Amino acid sequence: MPGWRLPAGRQGIGRRLPNGSQAMDSNSYIVYALKSLKHNYIYVGMTQNLERRVSEHNAGACSSTRFHAPFRVIYTELQSSRIAARSREKYLKSGVGKEFLKSLIK
Repeated sequence: MPGWRLPAGRQGIGRRLPNGSQAMDSNSYIVYALKSLKHNYIYVGMTQNLERRVSEHNAGACSSTRFHAPFRVIYTELQSSRIAARSREKYLKSGVGKEFLKSLIK
């Protein structure tokens, strides 16, 4: 299908964790949190390729994070399925989840 692409962050299937230490199942996802180095802003997302996704955020390729770049990774978590990753992502985006992430920064 020419011109057809999945949404940002959903393009490929990663095979390794960011540190390269263990193989990742093709159904596994990484839930991650980024802290803006310029603003008081935390972004939470999920991907199968963390390295690529963080570089997209830092390059300004994502409209939701463009004006807050650059970022550093403050939290990652491996989930066994897309459904589990989405559930955890939603939790981390909630008030309680954001408080948890803020506690990691201090």
